[in-house]
Amino acid sequence: MQVRTDVRLAELTTLAVGGPVERLIEAETADELVAAVREADESGRPLLLIGGGSNLIAPDAGWPGDVVAVRTRGIERDGDRLTVQAGEDWDALVAHTVAHRLAGIEALSGIPGSTGATPVQNVGAYGQEVAQTITAVRVYDRAEKTDRTLTPAECGFAYRDSRLKREPGRFVVLDVTFALDPGDLSRPVGYAELARSLGIAVGQTAPLADVRDAVLALRRGKGMVWDPADPDSRSAGSFFTNPIVPAGQAVDGCPGWPAGDGHVKLSAAWLVQHAGFGRGTRDGYVGTSSRHSLALTTEDGATAAELLAFADRVVATVREKFGVTLEREPTAVRP
Repeated sequence: MQVRTDVRLAELTTLAVGGPVERLIEAETADELVAAVREADESGRPLLLIGGGSNLIAPDAGWPGDVVAVRTRGIERDGDRLTVQAGEDWDALVAHTVAHRLAGIEALSGIPGSTGATPVQNVGAYGQEVAQTITAVRVYDRAEKTDRTLTPAECGFAYRDSRLKREPGRFVVLDVTFALDPGDLSRPVGYAELARSLGIAVGQTAPLADVRDAVLALRRGKGMVWDPADPDSRSAGSFFTNPIVPAGQAVDGCPGWPAGDGHVKLSAAWLVQHAGFGRGTRDGYVGTSSRHSLALTTEDGATAAELLAFADRVVATVREKFGVTLEREPTAVRP
C-alpha cells in the first residue's frame, strides 16, 4: 500500500476544505483496506476513511493519524445481480448498468462519490434510492474485528439514513450487491420533474439511456454534476435533507409530499430560499450555489469553520422563521 505524508484533506474532497494529513494510505483491494484499518486500530492511531470525498466536510486542523483512501475496483455480475467494490465511482457504475441494460439506479445518475458510500447515506434522487436495489452489504466490523455481510434489514435503511450511518466508525464497507431489472426500460419514474422532462406521466417507464440523459441534464442545470471547471459543483450536493414533519406542522406555501404515518416531507430548498438564502447568497468564501439554494459551495480560501458557520446561520434562520429544523446531509469530521 502506498503511504503519503504530503497531502491535505482539501485535495481529497469536493468542498476543497481541510488541513494536512499525518499519513494517507491508498487501499486498492479489499484485503488492503481491511489491513490498513486493522493496523490503525491496533496501533491506536485515529482513522478517517475517504471514498470520493463528496459528502465530507474535512477539518481545517487536518487529521492527526491515518487517512485511508478507498481505491478498490471491480464489478462482478451474476444474472441480474451486481457485486461492486466500495471504491468504484458511483456515476461510472450507473453508466455501466445503463450500457448493460440493467434498470434500478438510472435516476441516480450524476451523483458524485464512491459506491461504498451509497448504503451509508441511503443515497437517493429523482424518486429512487439505493435501498430499493441493495440485497447485501459486505463490511469489516471494527467492533467485532471480522468480515460480515449485512442484509437490507440489518442495514436499517431510512430516508437518507442507515444503521451504517447511525453507528459511525463501526463498519467499513467492502462491497455492495444490487439486484437490478434486465431490459431496455427504466423502473417506473416516480418523480414529477423527471417525468415532465421525459414527456411521460409519473409511474410510466422510459428507455434507460433517456432517463440517464434527462437526470444528468437536470442535475447540470442545478450545478449538481461534479466538474472541476464549474464553481457551482464545488459542493457536497444537497447540503440539507428534506425535513419530515407531522402534517400539522406543514409550512404554508412550501411544497410537500406524503411521508407516511401522518407526516409530510417538506422541500428544504424552498425553506432555505424563503428564509433569505436564495441562489448566489455569499458570505466571504462560502454561500449558496448560483443555481440551487440547497447546495452550499466554497471558493479558494474557504475554511470548514466558515462553511459550517454559514450552514448554522441557515439552520437557525429557517427554524426561527418556519419552526422547522434542517439536518445537514454531509458529515463534518472532527479530529
